[in-house]
Amino acid sequence: MTAPPIPPTRYQGSKRKLLGWLWAHLGDLPFDTALDAFGGTGSVAYLFKSHGKQVTYNDLLAFNHQVGTALIENDRVQLGEAEVEQLVTRQPGAEYDDLIEGTFGGIYFTDDENRWLDAVAQNIPRLPNRYRRAIAYYALFQACIAKRPYNLFHRKNLYMRTAKVKRGFGNKATWDRSFDEHFRRFVAQANAAVIDTGRPCRALNLDVMEVPGDYDLVYIDPPYVSGRNVGVDYHGFYHFLEGLTDFHGWPAGIDYDSKHRRLQPAPSRWTRAETNLEAFRAVFHRFADSILVVSYRSDGHPSPKQLADLLAKVKPQVRTITQQRYQYVLSTNRASQELLIIAR
Repeated sequence: MTAPPIPPTRYQGSKRKLLGWLWAHLGDLPFDTALDAFGGTGSVAYLFKSHGKQVTYNDLLAFNHQVGTALIENDRVQLGEAEVEQLVTRQPGAEYDDLIEGTFGGIYFTDDENRWLDAVAQNIPRLPNRYRRAIAYYALFQACIAKRPYNLFHRKNLYMRTAKVKRGFGNKATWDRSFDEHFRRFVAQANAAVIDTGRPCRALNLDVMEVPGDYDLVYIDPPYVSGRNVGVDYHGFYHFLEGLTDFHGWPAGIDYDSKHRRLQPAPSRWTRAETNLEAFRAVFHRFADSILVVSYRSDGHPSPKQLADLLAKVKPQVRTITQQRYQYVLSTNRASQELLIIAR
């Protein structure tokens, strides 16, 4: 079947632009069931799904799980225009908390935008169908990312959008487009991406070591630790989106001492150089009976050779493939190369 392309995103670390390269090296492997263990944007899981594989998407972050539910597990449900109208409108008789307006004023979005977010974030849980809720969350997350400088929530920098200065960077037209317009556009993109391949797929929200089942192929693309021992903290970068998935529980998790009202830090063995080697070792042994595919960077910690040596302890054949000409959005590291390590 010919599947529609997965919707574009500015999510850091997305493999969407590498899908052709990935499939060129993975498409001939003998697998029918696949686990995308750190699913993120869902682009790789969607690639597998579009080629008729039975896919399990997993991600520890709740907001990413909503993305996987909308695009991977969901195979037929779309979000209708009437439901979109209800979502973007304050409903008569309904009570609305002003959590975002009261907590995040002047940090990420304008006061009017925060009021809009308060309403939509409280309307979404009222949808009776979880796949429609997931599509709505997907569109809301993408709208939030599109309106953010650097597409992140790592600092208080609304002034970069609102300052009346000559701009040599950024996308002011995108920033100035209304949330309502962004939201509707991303709903339409998500609706168009819903496909039924005839194979049951699922989305999980678990630590990778708790994922049940056996798989022919396990794709592993965890948070990246650079050679300078700096980890990519997706929980920190996208804490605002994580909060949106649990609106009423959000206040209890906020670090009010931080200027940008982040969530309390969530330490991960994957984002620390002292612990991520052992994390890789544990995952390789857990899924030792599967074809193991690791997406990696040439300057990562542990080194690609260390990972290949670990894989060689559980699989007889290990090969490393280099993608020569790819640089991530927002990355300034032109020396780092994308790698694919395949063990079978």
